Amino acid sequence: MAASQIIAKLPKLSYFRLPPSSEPAFLPLPQPGSLAYNPPFQISDSLYAAALDIRVPLTIAAVYAVTAKLLNKYNKSTNRRPWAISQTKAFFAFVVAHNIFLAVYSAWTWIGMVNMLRRTLANPFANTGDPSTSGWAATVDSICRMSGAPGLGNGLVYHEASGIWLTQSSPVSPEFALTPDRNQPGRMWNEGLAFYGWLFYLSKFYEVLDTFIILAKGKYSSTLQTYHHAGAMMCMWAGMRYMSAPIWMFVFMNSFIHTLMYSYFTFTAFSVRVPTKVKRSLTSAQITQFLVGASVAMSHSFIGYTVPATQAPGHDSDIVASPNSAANSTSPLAGRAAPTPLKAISCIATSSETFAIWLNVLYLAPLTYLFVKFFVTSYLARSSAESTRSAVGKGKEGVDGTIESKTRKSPAASPNVPASLVASIATTEEEVRRRLSNVGNLAEKAGWDAAIGLEKEVYGVSAEAIDTDDSHDSPVAPAQSNSHKSKTKHSK
Repeated sequence: MAASQIIAKLPKLSYFRLPPSSEPAFLPLPQPGSLAYNPPFQISDSLYAAALDIRVPLTIAAVYAVTAKLLNKYNKSTNRRPWAISQTKAFFAFVVAHNIFLAVYSAWTWIGMVNMLRRTLANPFANTGDPSTSGWAATVDSICRMSGAPGLGNGLVYHEASGIWLTQSSPVSPEFALTPDRNQPGRMWNEGLAFYGWLFYLSKFYEVLDTFIILAKGKYSSTLQTYHHAGAMMCMWAGMRYMSAPIWMFVFMNSFIHTLMYSYFTFTAFSVRVPTKVKRSLTSAQITQFLVGASVAMSHSFIGYTVPATQAPGHDSDIVASPNSAANSTSPLAGRAAPTPLKAISCIATSSETFAIWLNVLYLAPLTYLFVKFFVTSYLARSSAESTRSAVGKGKEGVDGTIESKTRKSPAASPNVPASLVASIATTEEEVRRRLSNVGNLAEKAGWDAAIGLEKEVYGVSAEAIDTDDSHDSPVAPAQSNSHKSKTKHSK
């Protein structure tokens, strides 16, 4: 049989609609003692469902945004004077504990996600003996299908038009409808994403304390920082509520970045000097997750792959999978399924998954735009400064070159070529080489400037600690140090 392959596939226009379908309902956590991943502690189904009610993130995001706005006005009215509580040892202890907790929690989440990927991500180089059920198509399938049995084409997909769950090997018919098993191992949702993703969604509510720590120090919270925190709540809600495939990457990347970021803030709280290379690497990683996240999420809507298809007599189906999947189905009609050629299926199969993906893309668009804006502004400014320096030194270089050409015999000189022209050509060649070598340097520096600018807008004053070697003006900086800086500013 022909090998399965990855293909480019346009999403159905019917998937782009507002509001998205409320179906399918999300799957609850696996039960203790099941073959799937066992959570270290049990979360009741009612609590799990209540937290994913749309009113929860909307209410918290709205209250957070309004409160941050009001406290910004308060800080402005007091001339950015630190609050009295920020000068206490208890406040410093709380802030340190806050960041240690987030660093440890994020590391725990990231390790959990790594183990989830280890258990579920199909090896594209594994030899299954059948090219139609292995290769990169199997890897993509293990990412795109959140539930069901492992193996290419065995995952479950929700058919919106019929309102039923099916294996990809089944015809679209109520006779082949299945109910997702919360205890079925082998796919991301049951193997850890349902647990770690839900807790990570809740952690986005707790992270707003970063903003209030900054405000307590008399600083301002930027509009973009408020947008960042509120948007993260909504994106995590949509990804978990609709079991959208790319949400695993959001949890995986963000938990890793937060492990590094909050660890760094903890070190700066105790005046531990962190190497500049480490600081720059952290900033680069933070910006990379913004720029790469949107691209990866969006790509899910345009990816498809082929699976070995089966077809039951008398049924037509546009969702197909491997013959083994159908043969092992619990449906009484599965035994009559016969193999058919490979067919293409889409990674994303519902309007709700599509909504979650493009909500994430739209959320990251302003951050990407701001990065590009900072980059262009910095590059033009640096390029202009370089041109000015070049113009100032050009006269001297030209004079020196002419004098040098007169004191030595140039191999390019001839009785018919003035020495001044030879010197001018040599100077021009050197200038071209110098400018070309500077283009890369200018772009690198502009990219760094853009990263720092975006980081300061999104994370507030926390970025100042990363921007400079000796600054401790992060959300975890000692209150005494910050107080001294504030008094210095007020005295000017």
